[in-house]
Amino acid sequence: MPDLSVDIHKLHLKNPVMSASGTFGYGPEYDDFMDVNRLGGILTKACTSKNRDGNHYPRMAETPMGMLNSVGLQNKGVDYFIESIYPKIKHYDTHIIVNVSDSTIEGYMEVAEKLLPLENITGIELNISCPNVKEGGMAFGTSCTMAAAVTRAVRDVYSKTLIVKLSPNVTDIAEIAMAVEAEGANSVSLINTLLGMAIDAEKRRPVLATITGGLSGPAVKPIALRMVWQVAKAVKIPVIGMGGISNATDAIEFLLAGATAVQVGTANFIDPSVCIKILEGIEEYLVRHRFSSVKEIIGGLSA
Repeated sequence: MPDLSVDIHKLHLKNPVMSASGTFGYGPEYDDFMDVNRLGGILTKACTSKNRDGNHYPRMAETPMGMLNSVGLQNKGVDYFIESIYPKIKHYDTHIIVNVSDSTIEGYMEVAEKLLPLENITGIELNISCPNVKEGGMAFGTSCTMAAAVTRAVRDVYSKTLIVKLSPNVTDIAEIAMAVEAEGANSVSLINTLLGMAIDAEKRRPVLATITGGLSGPAVKPIALRMVWQVAKAVKIPVIGMGGISNATDAIEFLLAGATAVQVGTANFIDPSVCIKILEGIEEYLVRHRFSSVKEIIGGLSA
């Protein structure tokens, strides 16, 4: 059988299929549907320095070929994660990577420092699509300067694998990727959601309480593929691709575009066993095309 293993910095993944943050809970939510240990890694839902209640309802809306969400990073904070969540997930035989979010650089640093001693948390993923409250609410990830600053600050206090999750709501995502690479990011993951909105024509009101939200699902896949391809050519660190992956063919396209691994998000809501189906589909593709390793197709796009 082909070798499915890939490496993201110091993380040796048994295969390139990972769950995407915010769509998989912490892992146990999916135990009834699949063997979570078969995944290359789990990306937990966001963890912030303090409790966050999230945004007002309604905060999710279905769209053609996707969904909008404005959940607002609801979670009980890093201390609760360490005390109540970590003991329930540390047994998994796969990489557990915590998505780290906050509204200040100091908050990011606090979360990273507190997670560092947890032996079975092998890395963190910085969500830099969060608004910087000290800089007028502009997202950290929309500016090279701010993206570099938060990456540098977290790198100073966190010695394990550092993945930076990039926002697509920028003019040049490759420029942002190079900025965080220069400040010590070990990998970049992309894309986060695209900013969108939905309107109820009968009520003449926005569907979401926050008016706008993040668009995910199959509708964003062509944009995500293009951005992964651009970033993979611009940086030397591994790229993790995501955005509209619903089946094995989608995942293979991201690998061909240059992604070392993929994350599956919105599709989990439709089919909670989809990650395993994607994994098995990648393996079948490699066998059918007589590849001995998944590494042979990474960046293998003929253009």
